[in-house]
Order: sequence, then structure tokens, then C-alpha cells
Amino acid sequence: VELLPDLSYPTLTVRTDYEGAAPAEVETLISQPAEEALGIVKGLRKLKSISRTGQSDVVLEFAWGTDMQQAGLDVRDKMETLQLPLEAKPPVLLRFNPSTQPIMRLALSSKQDGGSEADAVRRLMELRRYADEDLKRKLEPVSGVAAVKVGGGLEDEIQVDIDQRKLAQLGLSLDSVIQRLQQENVNLSGGRLEEGSQRYLVRTVNQFATVEQMREMLLNTAGGSGAAAAGENRQLMTAILGSRDPNVIAAMRSDGSGGGTSPVRLKDVADVRQGYKEREAVIRAGGHEAVELAIYKEGDANTVSTADALEKKLEAIRKQMPKDIEMTTVEDQSVFIRHAIKDVKIDAVIGGLLSILIIFLFLRDGWSTFVISLSLPISIIATFFFMGQLGLSLNVMSLGGLALATGLVVDDSIVVLESIAKARERGMGILEAAIKGTREVFMAVVASTLTTIAVFLPLVFVEGIAGQLFRDQALT
Repeated sequence: VELLPDLSYPTLTVRTDYEGAAPAEVETLISQPAEEALGIVKGLRKLKSISRTGQSDVVLEFAWGTDMQQAGLDVRDKMETLQLPLEAKPPVLLRFNPSTQPIMRLALSSKQDGGSEADAVRRLMELRRYADEDLKRKLEPVSGVAAVKVGGGLEDEIQVDIDQRKLAQLGLSLDSVIQRLQQENVNLSGGRLEEGSQRYLVRTVNQFATVEQMREMLLNTAGGSGAAAAGENRQLMTAILGSRDPNVIAAMRSDGSGGGTSPVRLKDVADVRQGYKEREAVIRAGGHEAVELAIYKEGDANTVSTADALEKKLEAIRKQMPKDIEMTTVEDQSVFIRHAIKDVKIDAVIGGLLSILIIFLFLRDGWSTFVISLSLPISIIATFFFMGQLGLSLNVMSLGGLALATGLVVDDSIVVLESIAKARERGMGILEAAIKGTREVFMAVVASTLTTIAVFLPLVFVEGIAGQLFRDQALT
């Protein structure tokens, strides 16, 4: 059941996050190289990119009828050859257009009210963390779901507030601190190790697990042993020991006379703490700040089926949720679709009953009315069978085609019935009158029906959005 026929746009989107980069930088370092690499993908009709702060979207539009599964594989192959900045996250291939609306929106809010501002901040951080790390991972594998976007709340961020004065006193620069952070927080491929018939993937993993590990990161080692080291660092040590800052002196003073080392750690020159990112938007639900989960379906997925699968998953999730968290459904497109289809079904039934009533009023014959009425459900049930074989769904367009076909069936039934009635008036038996009466108007009825078919049949072969929209109506 759908509101409209399957309008699956042949579109893929390659999204790359490059946090902190300006739009011009994103365009130069990510969008333009991606366009050059993806411009030769087979079946590509149109290519455009959107570069915004910290994010690049490259939208690929393919020709109608393109195998999107194969197109996705081709796009992934081309993206693997790209050399992106180290700070950029790996590209993500989306099977939906980012400009489309989500099929479902959920809101997470805390049941706890009041408290200090610090308590409110803590609750918003916990909500965002729960949505990112738990709910998103549980909802994305649901059949038909393409992506789950989390918005609102307070997103975790490790903040390093560097004291420039301490850096200058220690002879360090901001660039050197950034470089050390990048060197100490790595997860890189180290190649492959082969031992006999076994192959092992080697990775260089050295990532921070806690904030305390970041605080204890070694920046440099000042001092030395003997007169040579003292001579080389005399000017630096004079400036340090002349400082009135006890933290700097404690960090750099040697253990003993004439030698030793004094490690300079990140905590000596910076305040490292767990905070939250600057917010670009505030989301409220029921008068309280909340976290939103926007759920997008795949281009060829059924909205109602996807929503039903999500509801089953959400029912299981609600049973396992923390008691102080409330999850509400803000928007569900399947509800509108169900109501629209229900209204069309009711209108079709009412139209059929009214047509039967009008036939009875004009014919004044219960048996004739019954015969015509019997032809309606038989033809509709037969149509449902062929709809299933052709993969057509129940939607506004297909039901509109059924309603139009119902009128044609009634018209043809009346013509045939009148011909049979005239044959009976000429003294023929029931069987003979049915055969001869039908034979007399057979060509006229077929010609009339074929005229209508000739109008709608070309719509089946129309390409593009118009063809997908009217194809169901033409076939039904």
C-alpha cells in the first residue's frame, strides 16, 4: 500500500564529512576530486555537488532504468581511488536524496524536569549519546531504512583549551601540539602479513580511550644531562625559571642537580575536558528540549512496509529503554498514506453501489442488475491477480484506474445485457439468446474498449517521472 506509485529516482549521494573546513576548502579538497572521479561512471546523466561547512554532498542522477545496485558498486570502486585529507571521514554512499523528507520522525526527551543548568546539560548529553550509540545502530538495519539522522541535544566533544602563554614559555607552538595530537591518536592500516596459508591484516592502533589519557600525552622533554645540555637550553630554562607560574616551573624543573629530564604533558599547558559541540539548532517536543531521530527510507522501499517494520522494532526498544527517557513519534508518513488509501477505497465502494442502484432504477429488473453487479467483483479480483504478477501496489493512481475500469465494465455489461434482452423478446431460449445477443454487439464492445485502451496504453512506455506516476493507472 502506497500513496503514489514507486517513484524511485535513480539517484545516489556520496557524503563526506570534513569537520571544521570552510565551504571553499571542502569544494577544493573533496567535491572537485570526487566529481572528476565519479564523472565517468556508466549510466550517469547528471552530476552536481553541494559544499557546505564541514560537509560535501555529491549527487549522481542516472538514466531511468539503470541498475542502481550495479551503479552503487561502480561508485564505491571510484571512491576508493580518491585521496582525501586525513582529517576527512570516509565517504558514505546514500541511497536516497538528502532533499527528500524522512518517513518518520522520533523525539527523545527526559522525564526529569527541574534541577540546575548543569543537570539540564547532562541530561541533553545523555539523550544525544543514547540516540547516537544505541538507537541509531538498532534502527538502521531495519528493512527499508536507508539512514537515521540524529539532531538536537548536546553532542559530545573533547575540548582542549590551550594556554598560549605557557606554550610560549616552554618554547612550543600551537601547531606542534596539534601535530602531537594527530600522531598519538591514530588508527591506520599497516599492510598485510602472510604466514604460510594464513593472511593477517595489520593495523596501527593508538587511540585515546579516556580524557585522562589525553591529559597525560607527552608533548616534549625539556632539560638534559651535564653541562652540554644545560648550555643548549640555558635561555629557555632562564625564561621558565623566571616565570612566576608554579605549574610551568613544576613541569620543567629537573629532578636532582646537574641532569635529569622533565616531561611536558598536555595537561601542563592546556585544560582538557569533556564538553559539547556548539549547537546550530534547538529541537523542542512538548515544550521541552529533545533529540530528534529522522528516519529515511531507501528509494525503492515501500513506505507503509518500512513504517510497520519500524513500529515493531520501536515496540521492542521501548521495553528496554531507560525509565527516565520518553520516546514519541512526531511524524509518520504511513498514517497519512493509510488514511488516503482508505478514503479512496470507501469512495470506490460507494461509487460501485451507486452505479448498481442507478442500473436497477433504469432497468427495473432485479436479475439483470444482479448479473451486472456480479461482473464488478469478478473483474476487480482478476485485476488484483495481474497487479500482483506485475508488481503493482495499491495506491491512489492504481485505484483510480480501477474506478475508471469499473465504469467501463458497467457500460459494456449494460450493452450486452440489452442485446440479450432483445434476443429473448424475439422468442429465443436463454442460452441461444445469450450467445446470439453477445455475438451481435461483440465487435462494438471490443472496439469501444480498445479505444479507451489506446488512450492509456502509451502511458506505460513513457519514461521519467510521468511514466512512473501514470503507469499504474494505465495498467489497471
